[in-house]
Amino acid sequence: MSGTQRWTCPESSPWPARVLAAVVALVVTGPALAPGFVLLRDMVFVPRQDLDADALGLGGTLPRAVPVDPAMALLTAVVPGDVVQKVVLLAVVFAAVLGAARLVPADDDGRRGVAGLAAGLVYGWNPYVAERLLIGHWSLLVGYAALPWIARHALRVRAGERSALPALLLTVAAASLTPTGAVLGSGTALVLIGRHRLLAVVGAVAVLASPWVVAGALHPGGGGSDVAGVAAFAARGENWGGPVVAVLGGGGLWNGDAVPGSRGTALVPVLTALLLALAVAGWRAADAWRDRAGSRLLLLGGAGLLLAVAGTVPGLRQLLELTVDVVPGAGLLRDAQKWAAWWVLPLALGAGLGVRRLGRWLGARVGDAGAVPVTGAALLLPVLAVPDLAWGVAGRLEPVSYPAAWQEVREALEEDDRPGDVLVLPFGAYRAFDWNDRRPQLDPAPRWLPRPAVVDDTLVVGGRAVEGEDPRARAAGAASADPERLAALGIGWVLVEHGTPGPDTPGAVGGLPVVVDAPELTLHRVPGVPGEHDVPLFRVIAVVVAHACALGLVGAAVLCMIARASTVPLRRTPSRKRDLE
Repeated sequence: MSGTQRWTCPESSPWPARVLAAVVALVVTGPALAPGFVLLRDMVFVPRQDLDADALGLGGTLPRAVPVDPAMALLTAVVPGDVVQKVVLLAVVFAAVLGAARLVPADDDGRRGVAGLAAGLVYGWNPYVAERLLIGHWSLLVGYAALPWIARHALRVRAGERSALPALLLTVAAASLTPTGAVLGSGTALVLIGRHRLLAVVGAVAVLASPWVVAGALHPGGGGSDVAGVAAFAARGENWGGPVVAVLGGGGLWNGDAVPGSRGTALVPVLTALLLALAVAGWRAADAWRDRAGSRLLLLGGAGLLLAVAGTVPGLRQLLELTVDVVPGAGLLRDAQKWAAWWVLPLALGAGLGVRRLGRWLGARVGDAGAVPVTGAALLLPVLAVPDLAWGVAGRLEPVSYPAAWQEVREALEEDDRPGDVLVLPFGAYRAFDWNDRRPQLDPAPRWLPRPAVVDDTLVVGGRAVEGEDPRARAAGAASADPERLAALGIGWVLVEHGTPGPDTPGAVGGLPVVVDAPELTLHRVPGVPGEHDVPLFRVIAVVVAHACALGLVGAAVLCMIARASTVPLRRTPSRKRDLE
């Protein structure tokens, strides 16, 4: 069996990995499957999201949620948002575990066995998954879960399998729901694809990334970001091991409140060292690092590790700050720890190969019966490193229901055809509502309301303010006490959200006509708005064409897969020869 075939051959015993993936997905997401919405930091789903200018990337903020917002608008038009959220969370964990289990190089008999199970556990049960769930970066986790599948299909394309190209494009498209996921997925594909079909794949990933690239390039603010974000979002230590050790284990998220409590224990660096030793032993024993696939995955992992710690290393930090300040769109690099996704994949694969090597070594010396307990303990290393990932990260993924007032406000705005956007107060990006048990969450108004919502996009991290990119939001926030200035800025309504910390509502807002008055929300009408805020036609056409091209490519890949998957042969009617006798 050749080197590439070991990575891509079908699994002759697929069910153990499938069962493991299903069990891990249920254990991790259990509480989130109850009725309601999990609203935690950036994880904000709504019953139905609208396909408007902001969703397409034509609003004032940089298109960080493009094309995930249009995708959610299309999905929630036919499926309730809470159902979409539960399916997504389950699918992310399931796909991560199964994908890593399928990517491990097969043994001589074509089986992956315990190596696949170990790799799946390490990739699906780790601090990266736990911390990104707690910070609410579910769309980034979609890209993370897609990485092993992208790697597998890229290697199949490299091996000359014609049917692999549509599958590769679809998995890259899944990762490309966010700009970061697009870079992670496209980088993985291009590193592993080799020369075969390279130009075709480069063109395809460019088309898939075009919605956010075009929207960002035409953004009126120029796409620049505050360099203060480099230090604010740098990887942080979780225990005595410091930030580098935290990142080596897949952790190190900048927000300490979104880190599982178990990551602060003194044992975590020891478990990280054991996992690293297992991975190194696995890569060396399998000689997988000698073939091109293995060596390129390791190089990609090294690049991810370097980017993840860049904000904490003198010299690299200054280089990163310069890049963010000068290069449009380089604000993607500020949250450096997210690039550790490239590192966790070869770590998981190496750990799987290491468990295989350990089992063989022990079996040759003490017999298979004696090897089982030690191999089982090695399998549990990722669970011991972050035990509170279980049951919704120790119950922190708890669903709640939106108050009925949100639907009342939505209906009131739908029924009123007067022009104007909605300014949301208190002026701040995050909320801590009484009805959500004071959990920090991103303001849901931009996704709930059928009109563009103007909210503060300034982030406060550790007491340090990171300036936002929307000049209109800053102007509206400064004018919140002056209804005439608000009207001149195109603000037709002011939505006041109650039961959440923030600055007091200006008295002038309270004097505006009230449209909806509820304990949780009050909607005021701002009179005298001159007209709709027009987006330049060229910008609209360019962004819409980019979305259409990306959607067309995804549709073509789906049709191609359906056509290739057809197992119904065309039956030819036998010709009838005339009997001449």
